[in-house]
Amino acid sequence: MRGILGAAGYVPYWRLDRGTISAVFGSGGGRGSRTVASYDEDTTSMGVEAARLALRSAGGTQPDALWFSTVVPAYLDKTNATTIHAALRLDSDAPALDWGGAIRSGVGALLTALRASGSTLVVTADQRDGLPTSAEEAAGGDAAAAVLVGSDANGAVIAELVGSASATEEFIDRWRAPGERRSKVWEERFGETKYVPLGEQAWNAALKAAELSPEQITKVIVTGPHARAVRSLTNRLGVGTEALADDLSGTVGYSGAAHAALLLASVLEQAKPGDVIALISLADGADVLVFRATEALASYSPARPVVAQFDSGGELPYGKFLAWRGKVTLEPPRRPEPGRISASITGRSEDWKYGFVGSRDRSSQAMHLPPARVSRVGDAVDEMDPAPMSDVEGTIATFTVDRIAYSPSPPIVFAIVDFDGGGRFPVELTDVNADEVKMGDRVEMTFRRLFTADGIHNYFWKARPIRGS
Repeated sequence: MRGILGAAGYVPYWRLDRGTISAVFGSGGGRGSRTVASYDEDTTSMGVEAARLALRSAGGTQPDALWFSTVVPAYLDKTNATTIHAALRLDSDAPALDWGGAIRSGVGALLTALRASGSTLVVTADQRDGLPTSAEEAAGGDAAAAVLVGSDANGAVIAELVGSASATEEFIDRWRAPGERRSKVWEERFGETKYVPLGEQAWNAALKAAELSPEQITKVIVTGPHARAVRSLTNRLGVGTEALADDLSGTVGYSGAAHAALLLASVLEQAKPGDVIALISLADGADVLVFRATEALASYSPARPVVAQFDSGGELPYGKFLAWRGKVTLEPPRRPEPGRISASITGRSEDWKYGFVGSRDRSSQAMHLPPARVSRVGDAVDEMDPAPMSDVEGTIATFTVDRIAYSPSPPIVFAIVDFDGGGRFPVELTDVNADEVKMGDRVEMTFRRLFTADGIHNYFWKARPIRGS
């Protein structure tokens, strides 16, 4: 049996009320909200968060390989998946590879992993953008998702792949030249005439492969960047409205390469053993995957359900959204901007910088953050064990709000955090309102981007309030 061992979505904390767009410009916007990646997030950091949740949901199973798909990579030339690999502390013999450039790469990586052997962690992430007041800006959303794929030999399969099919045709519906931020779209009726026949072809072929009829499908996920084509195909599938999954358009928005896996993770979190789930993705063709939930799903415990995440979001003003996206430039703190980090120093401290691994003295059990060779208790030398701390929660002992130090989005909130089980460390807080932070607040660690200098992203760990558990 081959299928899904674990899946999770990551939804950023911040929400943009679409109504605030028209309030500023007099046009655009709409109803509902969309998710917004924080100023210190990118597709790589969001991918780390989704991957952490997926592995935790799967009971800590370590994958044989990691594949990362995004339309908005943090780097070109350099592999972005290696950063996720380092943050997850995967074995060095597990390859980390990028799939990118097109929205279809997300579901394509998932389908390829399901047809391969061994276990593969498929990570997808995207940040959707558009010109102010455009439909792309309002309807888009930022998110990430991760799916751990494998067989019975790798762990408990919670959803077995029972059928799949694809249909491909070359046509120009959506495109964006390298270096441009705005995607362009051809006339909507043209895309509909192309997508709907391809979707029907793949749908019928997948049902035939699974030996199922439309009436036997418990839940159908239909997604794609072309909303009109998605609606038109949905009406032709032969399934009842009760079988249609929420596409999260009113709460998250369309998250590009991540959206298919995000919806799949959300549906699995609410499914029951025996349910048949069909995933249909329309992007440069059509891909259909049909899963049957197994008995293992009854004991499956998602680390942080998608619904719990978007129920605990915070409102973001439209002006700050524009600033974070680089659409407007605000006056920064009058302090020197940081210089680029050293590649050689970073290479020597990978476990600490990317994995947040401290050290613990074997004799005294004293915790050292950052890791040290000499113990602060007893002065023992090189008598340390690695102490992974990225999943350890903590409590704010004290904090300060700095409105002068340089930050892409001031002010900075620094806190002294006492970690459960020992260890104290000064760390920057994120996803917070500076006026609401209190001593005693509980926090967890999250992988973020501190700043970018000379095109090099300085990734490290911050703390955020525990929400949506």
